[in-house]
Amino acid sequence: MQKRDELYRGKAKTVFTTDNPDFLVLEFRDDTSAFDGEKVEQLARKGMVNNKFNYFIMEKLAAAGIPTQMEALLSDNECLVKKLDMIPVECVVRNLAAGSLVRRLGVQEGLELNPPTFELFLKNDALHDPMVNESHVATFGWATADQMAEMKRLTFAVNDVLKPLFANAGMLLVDYKLEFGVFNGEVVLGDEFSPDGCRLWDKETRTKLDKDRFRQGLGGVVEAYEEVAQRLGVPL
Repeated sequence: MQKRDELYRGKAKTVFTTDNPDFLVLEFRDDTSAFDGEKVEQLARKGMVNNKFNYFIMEKLAAAGIPTQMEALLSDNECLVKKLDMIPVECVVRNLAAGSLVRRLGVQEGLELNPPTFELFLKNDALHDPMVNESHVATFGWATADQMAEMKRLTFAVNDVLKPLFANAGMLLVDYKLEFGVFNGEVVLGDEFSPDGCRLWDKETRTKLDKDRFRQGLGGVVEAYEEVAQRLGVPL
């Protein structure tokens, strides 16, 4: 399958068409951004680490029966994926309080959330990805009721797979965001799962091993990502 034209360039990935209209190539770049692109840096090896990390996680999820867009790992920085009709809503599960939840509700960082919370955010950089609810999704036609129910079910199914996976490697899956699309009428997990889109803490020390290291200027961003990958056994 041949890689062809650039279709879309995001903050950290570039999407290319292929000679098959049902498939795309995702290129993971070394670009790292935060605060809606206000803080941007190039971090060597980050694209490679996230690409291989994402492939590893998507394979774990697929083995657990969760449909994903992943087809194949093509190179250090590229993978082949199904072309989805993306739903413009991010699904977020929080197992521990962190980030915007702490700011919005004034709760203590690290508070265990039982049961985990489920939140929705509209994917819109210009509006800073505002929080929305299922009523908004229905009213504005971003997804059908059946699609929304399936997105919610799959988001929690991901938690059931990944929370113990990280725990067994000495880490806490604090929270994560997922994006979904439709392929041949089926709701499918898309985009990526990497330390860019989730929070991971060391179980004992609660050292941050995710993109918060970049947001908060803690340094050692790629090194933390590589440590997470090493603990999970991701081949880099």
